[in-house]
Amino acid sequence: MPRLTLIAACCLIATLPLTAVATSVAQQEFHDATRLKPNPEHGSALFQSCSKCHGPDGGGSRAVGTPAIAGQHFRVLVKQLVDYQHGRRYDIRMEQIAKQHNLTEAQDIADIATYVSALEWKSAGGIGDGEFVAHGQEVYLQRCKSCHGTAGDGDAQRLVPRLAGQHYGYLLREMHDAVEGRRPNFSIKHIRLLQKLDHDDFVGLADFLSRANLAANAS
Repeated sequence: MPRLTLIAACCLIATLPLTAVATSVAQQEFHDATRLKPNPEHGSALFQSCSKCHGPDGGGSRAVGTPAIAGQHFRVLVKQLVDYQHGRRYDIRMEQIAKQHNLTEAQDIADIATYVSALEWKSAGGIGDGEFVAHGQEVYLQRCKSCHGTAGDGDAQRLVPRLAGQHYGYLLREMHDAVEGRRPNFSIKHIRLLQKLDHDDFVGLADFLSRANLAANAS
């Protein structure tokens, strides 16, 4: 085996245990946070730091590019916070919040996720221009409904997030991030599904989902 190849192989082997340990720690933290008795009052206090970007009602911001998180499934919120802490999801603001602003213990994550999940879920209000909404609905029903549900409500036990009524710009950005390797906590299956979509599919999906809650309320 050539010297450089041997060195590269040894380096790869040396990093594998570290990756495995990081994954194990994250899994244990998720396990602990989802089984602790939460303290919503403490969660409310912790949320004050989050409200600067996500808003006091958890509705997010189109201007800042933050998602609506109010009423999101508890287990989904826990998973995302743990992933930010352990390098499985990227966003410099959220990574700092998760690691530095009193979210260093499983109890803190349980408390704030409980508080946020109890906030009223409502349409975030950031929608697209409507050109590809009908097409987006077709794509969603064909490719996304089986996991995210007919109404885009997700599945708490399967860690599938609620998407209906989410900001259009945020949805579009996250889909592109997944395809371009900036969302390592997306499953390979999910990434491959998104890789099959084109521009109109992405725009249509994001616009359809951003309006989904509005359509439900109007019916």
